Amino acid sequence: MNDKLVFLGLLYFVQGIPYGLQSSLLPVYLRGAGHSLTRIGFTKILYFPWVLKVLWAPLVDRVGTKRRWLVGTVSGLALTCLTSAALAPEAHIWGVAGTLLAMNSLASVQDIAVDGAAVGLLKGRGELGLGNTAQVVGYKAGSVFAGGGLLAVIDVAGWSWMFMLLTFVYAGVALFVWGAPVLDDETVRGQQADASRKGVQGADAVRPWRIWRKLLAVPGTPWTVLYVLTYKLGEQGAVTMFPLFLLDHHMTARELGFWNGVIAMGFSICGSSLGGLLLAQFSIGALMRRVFVLRTISMVFQSSLLTVLEPSPTMKGMAVLSMSIQHFLGGLITTLTFTTMMHCTQRAEDGIQATHYSFLATLEVLGKLTFSALAGGVVDWFGFQVAFLFFLTLSAGTALHVWTATFTGALREHQLKEQPK
Repeated sequence: MNDKLVFLGLLYFVQGIPYGLQSSLLPVYLRGAGHSLTRIGFTKILYFPWVLKVLWAPLVDRVGTKRRWLVGTVSGLALTCLTSAALAPEAHIWGVAGTLLAMNSLASVQDIAVDGAAVGLLKGRGELGLGNTAQVVGYKAGSVFAGGGLLAVIDVAGWSWMFMLLTFVYAGVALFVWGAPVLDDETVRGQQADASRKGVQGADAVRPWRIWRKLLAVPGTPWTVLYVLTYKLGEQGAVTMFPLFLLDHHMTARELGFWNGVIAMGFSICGSSLGGLLLAQFSIGALMRRVFVLRTISMVFQSSLLTVLEPSPTMKGMAVLSMSIQHFLGGLITTLTFTTMMHCTQRAEDGIQATHYSFLATLEVLGKLTFSALAGGVVDWFGFQVAFLFFLTLSAGTALHVWTATFTGALREHQLKEQPK
């Protein structure tokens, strides 16, 4: 099991690097250059390859091996970073945007392959919880490394040095995956062999509507689809806009890179880790019900801070506390969510499991991406206070949706099945 966790954690770590560059480093850089919140919000369009990944997920499912897909995509990320090292962001802003778009495209394909491997490798409730903890923690650690860590030193080290470092990181991981024995697991190879032998699945490749029917027919999928589209809406707006509020009123870019990019994300990783441990002890329905209520309360606290515009040490401390709580609960919720998604996917037949999980993961990204792109416009139009009241309303609605499901919906069924015998 330790080999599996190291393997998955490392791959999700390098997968989180493009997100960290774009979510933490790029907004602060653009805001410091005087760009509007609306324009900064629209940079989220660079995440669009994650929305499209479900279209090529069947190809990854049926062509080649997981090892080849992983080595190819990680090597491609290394080459992209090497190219980016020659760019100057002040003079080549469109080149930087193209680099991030290419990195997101490669990372989205890598995500399909590693998710498919994870579904085959992780067995039982205990492994699912720990495996999804490795996924979320690894991804966020990569985001912290690329966003908060590099943001804190980019003024000293420079853009080229930063991307040369990322080139060596990706190249090293590609070599690790090429020789990783965990991909020799008989279960993973058996699933690939089964998928290649099934003629019906070959017919599905040219009749995609049949695949969609199969995906939606998997038990629990309709509720999970609605949930992953909406569970982060209010939180995503707050997480995206609150740091920019602090940048406008209370903190410098360097301070924000440290407190939001490193410290708060550290709390997020702690929350994600705790989620895996709690899943070994409690039912997922009971955990989600309580954590979503706590997240709504934390958003009330954060929204109240928007009324304080004068900079002060007290305000900075309360802001850091607010971001830390929000990221801690967000990390915990993310682990619970991805475990729910993987539990649902494991009910699907072997040949469509990677596609099914990619389908759910795509919708999860789509919900966050769409709202992140619009959140800046909402703030520009209505102001921070009104916008955060809207974010709070969305968060409360999601908590009610989850609360209802634990008693009468999909989470009630999930909870009953997970009760210890």
